[in-house]
Amino acid sequence: MKIEQLHQHFLESSGICTDTRKITPNCLFFALKGDNFDGNTFAEEALKKGARKVVIDDLRYHKNTGETLLCGNTLQMLQKLASFHRSYLGLPIVALTGSNGKTTTKELINAVLSKKFRTTATVGNLNNHIGVPLTLLSMTQETEMGIVEMGANHLKEIETLSGTVNPDYGYITNFGKAHLEGFGSLEGVIRGKSELYKHISNHNKTVFVNGNDPKQMELTAGIDRYVFGKDNTDCPIQLLESSGTLVIGYNGLQIKSNLIGIYNFHNIAAAIAMGAYFQVPSEKIKEAIEGYVPNMNRSQLMEKNGHHIILDAYNANPTSMMAALENFKQSEGSPKVMILGDMFELGDIAKEEHQSIADFIAQNPFGQAYLVGANFFDVTTNSENITTFKTFDDFKNSERLHNLPKSSILIKGSRGMALERVLELL
Repeated sequence: MKIEQLHQHFLESSGICTDTRKITPNCLFFALKGDNFDGNTFAEEALKKGARKVVIDDLRYHKNTGETLLCGNTLQMLQKLASFHRSYLGLPIVALTGSNGKTTTKELINAVLSKKFRTTATVGNLNNHIGVPLTLLSMTQETEMGIVEMGANHLKEIETLSGTVNPDYGYITNFGKAHLEGFGSLEGVIRGKSELYKHISNHNKTVFVNGNDPKQMELTAGIDRYVFGKDNTDCPIQLLESSGTLVIGYNGLQIKSNLIGIYNFHNIAAAIAMGAYFQVPSEKIKEAIEGYVPNMNRSQLMEKNGHHIILDAYNANPTSMMAALENFKQSEGSPKVMILGDMFELGDIAKEEHQSIADFIAQNPFGQAYLVGANFFDVTTNSENITTFKTFDDFKNSERLHNLPKSSILIKGSRGMALERVLELL
């Protein structure tokens, strides 16, 4: 099957589908495989539900009527189609990766650039080897600017995704202790994420760089870059207030965001810088940042039964956990309560990193901490401010929150801990 023919089928379809529960009439269904399923077995069902064509890689499910398109590997064909479609459209694309803040930064960038361009951006965090191709294939001839988030948990993954996206502009949010089980070390994280810089450099494209990050400045020396942050950069941006929601200074304007934490200053600054680079009017940039409200359990501010809550339960790693604790320590409101869940994918250093978080809380007794999960349960501490629970059910059944006075509460943990369930207990 030639890619040109497949692309024509795609252009004449209603879009890509990989799940028969979400079939739309005239879609192009890709029979992908997973650990517990084989999409080829759903080929007939997809056709009955209205799929235009079905792309399969198992000869047993092939029809000679033209309804099925046989290839060697459906995932690779999906990626190849996405790359071909990207070249076909020829539109400018911004790609970003990093250890923390990718999705928030992507949403902020999209908010700013959409004030001037018709944008298509990654939906949610569909940033892996399947999500990235689907993002590219969601772009149309109406799209004027693409924004693609790329995630990775091992070396060479960003290299592969960059090859598929072929971005014109790149940005790395930061390097942190995330996915260490796959990357092996912080140095591995830096090498892995920097595969985006290598791709950009090899193709003579442009990167956006946080001028306040010495490592980023070092790694991008020699690459065409647009530097933001400090006064002597291409785009000076100041943090004016950080005790509550962040207030940013840019081009004589005060921008009052709905985000908390100094770590989010860099996410906002990146979006502002891209707006400046692409000549979005300053007032429109301000409007976009001030209109962005975090959701999906990311740095969400809420009130419940008199409690002031920071819900940051979408994900966690040692770097983001420490940043959240530092911010919470400096924030207004008392008494303070921390409900923290295990951090996943840390490999051999999981015990060390969870102990480090417990030690920080013990040495900085600014509130009561409830540590939930098997890793936190194994930490050693004599602090009266720390209580550990092996499972969420143990915590839930402890009734610790039933008589809690009105408090400022930080809720943070890895996605698998699903700590948004704490809201039901308050």
